[in-house]
Amino acid sequence: MKIGVLKESSGENRVAMMPETVASLKKLKTDVLIEQGAGTSAFVADDYYRDAGAIVVSRSEVIEQSDLLLFINPLSSGEVKTFGNKKVLVGAMNPYFNKELVSALAEGNITSFSMELVPRISRAQSMDILSSMATVAGYKAVIDAAMNLSKFFPMFMSAAGTIKPAKVLIFGAGVAGLQAIAIARKLGAVVEVFDVRSAVKEEVKSLGGKFIEVEGALEDAAAGGYAVEQKEEFKQKQSMLIHEHALKSDVVICTAQIPGKRAPLLLKKETVDKMSPGSVIVDLAASTGGNCELTKNNETIVHHQVKIIGKSDYPSDIPSDASSMYAKNQLNFLRLIIDDNGSLNIDFNDEIIKGTCLTHAGQVYHSRVKEVLNL
Repeated sequence: MKIGVLKESSGENRVAMMPETVASLKKLKTDVLIEQGAGTSAFVADDYYRDAGAIVVSRSEVIEQSDLLLFINPLSSGEVKTFGNKKVLVGAMNPYFNKELVSALAEGNITSFSMELVPRISRAQSMDILSSMATVAGYKAVIDAAMNLSKFFPMFMSAAGTIKPAKVLIFGAGVAGLQAIAIARKLGAVVEVFDVRSAVKEEVKSLGGKFIEVEGALEDAAAGGYAVEQKEEFKQKQSMLIHEHALKSDVVICTAQIPGKRAPLLLKKETVDKMSPGSVIVDLAASTGGNCELTKNNETIVHHQVKIIGKSDYPSDIPSDASSMYAKNQLNFLRLIIDDNGSLNIDFNDEIIKGTCLTHAGQVYHSRVKEVLNL
């Protein structure tokens, strides 16, 4: 079987496979084709891929000759329509918000696996791109906030007096939020955290953060560890507490998201209006609407001297390590669908394969995506 790796579109610096993972694919008895320049922005020259055993060719040759295609960001529906029905696609496809692409995949009779759909179970942890990329985003968000803040993060005691530590408020204690807590604490900040899931309270405390609990939160064990939509009464209580704590904060890091839905609106304009001048808000949920009412995706704005950074693509800013993490996640998934002879072997009795499959046999295979998109 031939596996092709596509170059990402302009603005994305990561690459779906690194040379070390290409070498691992070769050991699985597969041939690997890399699009010319695919790794350039991640500081990986074509020669490194050749040394690992890959063949470097044009994009059209990768698509034409490969049985399975790997990528990071969703492909265009127009390009997918040119593939024919014998391709297998593995990558991130943002399925809940990309109806046109999902429809094109189903109509083209293409078997596709969307890596964001990997089930949140222990056996699949090594394939979980959301956790890997959230780790990168949580780290980078705090570094970015520190660079833009008009104050120090740690406390300083000097002949000039004592500088108080910065106060950081974090929305969401998922992987990105927990990483943000860890980095903010390492930089010396005082950290407070909001999350509707009581189960993360001990994790927050273990990292040195203070957990702000709002009574009456809905939780659902079937949500796979994700937050769920809350009732209006709870939202009002939460809004009051958030308003109170945000006014005391120098930095707000927004990471709260709900799969398949708009990110919960947690930080309202009226709160930002009253925040201290020079404060910084970093909204990692910008691509799904943002936790802050004023967030603009892929933009940095200043509102009443408060800087609001709307950015969901931080992993692209750390392309070497982010690419390495993503590539290992994909490699571990590929091991499930490649047999000992290097051929494709898709076993839908495997809950990881079944749960990650987006389209197959001319249908939208993933029931949740099918329901959300009304397909």
